[in-house]
Order: sequence, then C-alpha cells, then structure tokens
Amino acid sequence: MKALHFGAGNIGRGFIGKLLSDAGIKVTFADVNETVVSELQKRNEYAVKVVGEQCVVETVSNVTAVNSATDAVVDCIAESDIVTTAVGPTVLKIISKSVAQGIEKRAAANNTSPLNIIAAENMVRGTSQLKEAVFEHLNEDVKAFAQANVGFVDSAVDRIVPPAEAGETDPLAVTVETFSEWIVDQTQFKGEIPNIPGMECTDNLMAFVERKLFTLNTGHLITAYLGVLAGHETIKESIEDDAIRAEVTAAMEESGAVLIKRYGFDPEAHAAYIQKILGRFANPYLRDEVDRVGRQPIRKLSPQDRLIKPLNGTLEYGLPNGHLIKGIAAAFHYKNDDDPQAVELQAMFAEKGFAATLAHYSGLNIDDEVVTLAEQAYLALK
Repeated sequence: MKALHFGAGNIGRGFIGKLLSDAGIKVTFADVNETVVSELQKRNEYAVKVVGEQCVVETVSNVTAVNSATDAVVDCIAESDIVTTAVGPTVLKIISKSVAQGIEKRAAANNTSPLNIIAAENMVRGTSQLKEAVFEHLNEDVKAFAQANVGFVDSAVDRIVPPAEAGETDPLAVTVETFSEWIVDQTQFKGEIPNIPGMECTDNLMAFVERKLFTLNTGHLITAYLGVLAGHETIKESIEDDAIRAEVTAAMEESGAVLIKRYGFDPEAHAAYIQKILGRFANPYLRDEVDRVGRQPIRKLSPQDRLIKPLNGTLEYGLPNGHLIKGIAAAFHYKNDDDPQAVELQAMFAEKGFAATLAHYSGLNIDDEVVTLAEQAYLALK
C-alpha cells in the first residue's frame, strides 16, 4: 500500500506520517522545504522522540519525499492508495490543484482502484473543504470519476507536536507527546477501510471533532493568552500557575457542558478527559511556547473555531459562559509583531474599538449582551 503525505513538517513526520509508516505503508512526503525533502530521499528514515512519563526514540522507516511544487507529486497521487495532509488550513487550497491533476491522471488511465484522501488538519471538516477546492479544477467527467472512486474522508486529529528544540541541527528531528488521536469518518471511505493502528473510525465524527476543538484547542489557546498576560513563556509554566489552571479548567467545563448537552457524552468521562488534557499541557518534556499557540488570533476568533463556537453553544443551550468570555477577551491582549493576524487584529481594535472588532471577526452581533460582557472582561484583564 502506498501513501502520499502533504507536509513534511513536525506534525507530518511526528504524527500522521509515523502512523502510516508504522502500519507498514510506504510513505512519500510532499513538501517545498528542499532540505527536508533531500534528507528524506537520502536516509529513507528518521527518528521521533516520543515523550510522556518517559522518553523513547522510535525510528520511522520506508519513507521518501518529493518536492510538492513539481510534477512528481502528481505522479505520486496517481499511484497512491491514500493521500493525507498536515499543511495547515491556508495551504489546503494551494495543494488542491495538484490533487486535482493527480485525480485527472487516474481518470485518464482508467485507474478505478479506490483512492482515499484525508486532511488531518486542525479544522472542522477540512477534507470536505479540500474536496470543494479540488472540484473547482475538475471538468464534469472527472468529477463523476472522482465521486465514484475517490473518498474524501473528514477527520479529527489530536497530538501536541512542538517546534524543534533549541540548538537542534538535524532537520528531521521531531518530538511528540505519547498521546495521539486520529478519528475518521468511516462513512466517507471508498473501498475497504485501511487497517492503520491509531486511526479510529466513527459514524459520528462531529461529536469527536467538537470534543477536541472545545477541550484541547479551547483550553490550549486560553492557557496561552492568559500565560502571555501573566508573563509566562510556555504552556507548561502557564498551566502550573494555579490561577490560570483554575480559569482554563472552568472554561473547558463550560464548553464541556455544551458537548454533554449536544452529544450525550458521559459527564464523568468528560471530566476525566479534561483532566487528561490538563496533564498533557504540563508535560515536562514538551517546550510549547505561548507565542506559538496564540498565533493567528483572527482565525481562532472566527465563528467555527475554538473560542466562538463553544460560546455559541452556551448561548444555544442557555449555559454559563463567563470563563469562555474571559478567554475571548484575553485574545485582544495578545500582541505579536511577527504574526500578521495579531497585527491586523490590534490595528482594527485601535481604529474601531473592541465591540466592532469582535463582532467583525466572530460573527456575533455588536449589540449582543455577550459582546458587552467580553469588553468588560477585556477591561478587567488590563
């Protein structure tokens, strides 16, 4: 079985690429980083440091790479059984043309063997969004071929993969936490579902997408923003601050109440899940900087993302939301001159004020009480 994986960064190599290789699948990475591509071509393997209660180093083998800006990537898609991505939401649209060309090549060769495409991204229904972008490049005949032979499988992913450690010179070095979760929508596959240990199937993906978004992502981001305010550098330092831990826990309990109401999650099991997430934030082997986690605040304040979507759930069900509101307010204190979104957010905030800026990016009504409460929380955090 062959796989093409877009994105040879830390998440690609440390998470999805590793799971595919561990399952005995031959993995070709596609990336524009020529140093990483050439090293993968040369070595055909790399080491992954897996850290939890103890630290172990595992070797990922039977891998190679191609430059994703070349025609070689189209050939790989034409010959693969599975295509996965870990490139970030903004890059999905960029790679859609190559994916479309690969599907066209399969159609021209009448290759009707199933191809399954899974975008393993930190976004809701990312593969469905990739499918829309791919289909924009296809004519009607190839669209029909793709509908019959190509599965676009949505997924939810969860693994903390921090940037390379300071002083690390090996371009393939990567560190990951022990915990990982890759849940896929079993209803969207074409042909037989591949047996990949660590990839879990469900027919109710949105429950798990939102569980991760409302817990790991919400808690991670609020930890980062409150950590910045408190002068901490890392997520570990921040979550070990008792005041921050209490706020983050309370925010995750508020978002968790939405999940329990919406999907019928067991309250005790979800409380245990929250505690597991908090333990992951405090992993002593992971140096995860608050500036990295806090980046792209505009995307994270959008209606379908980790702050506003759980807030809207509390409004839908009439549930408490004061700690989520505080997390949203804290986003407006995040300043990072190296992050274009942080710069844009602060510029609009300076020109239009808090309420108009929050309403613009979140989709909330400027006259809603929750916007007023968020502004009051912002002022209280100053």
